[in-house]
Amino acid sequence: MLIRRVVTGHDGNGRSVLLSDGPAPHAVAFESIPGHAFARVWATGCCPVLPAGGTDPTEGQTKLLPAPGGTSFLIVTFPPDSTMNAPGFDSVAAARECAGRMPDLACTFEPACPGMHTTDTVDYAIVLSGEVWLEVDDGSETLLRPMDVVVQQGTRHAWRNKSDAPAVVAFFMIGASRQSEAAR
Repeated sequence: MLIRRVVTGHDGNGRSVLLSDGPAPHAVAFESIPGHAFARVWATGCCPVLPAGGTDPTEGQTKLLPAPGGTSFLIVTFPPDSTMNAPGFDSVAAARECAGRMPDLACTFEPACPGMHTTDTVDYAIVLSGEVWLEVDDGSETLLRPMDVVVQQGTRHAWRNKSDAPAVVAFFMIGASRQSEAAR
């Protein structure tokens, strides 16, 4: 997945400058799931400070989910669901690759209900191209098309691509703390 990322910052005199302009360095194309890819564009800790340091928060990181108060920005390509139903598709290899490339997110997925997962994040999901269906706990499914936005509030859900073409979705995730049942 090729995503051009332009990052601004400050020079030694406090003037704005371009720090980088090029491909997002943390991009993954899955070998075991043809057409599935993601690029982690940026991330912040719980209390970003400006001017920010000069290091790239995506380099050397395998975690995709932010800590409470932190952020993570991903762009994901979802291949058609038929990819996972094609003859010869190796679901064991796909699960192994997901665990290796996105271990914190992979451990939220439910083996008994493929695709369903819950994260401790508030997500703003923006469909950039294609069509994708959002499935929630009660079985409701909602078709989303380009420029549709979902505000996902830490609920159990799955993304389904029932079309014949890839769908590209941008996810801006904010780490959240889950309130205990007793505190509600």
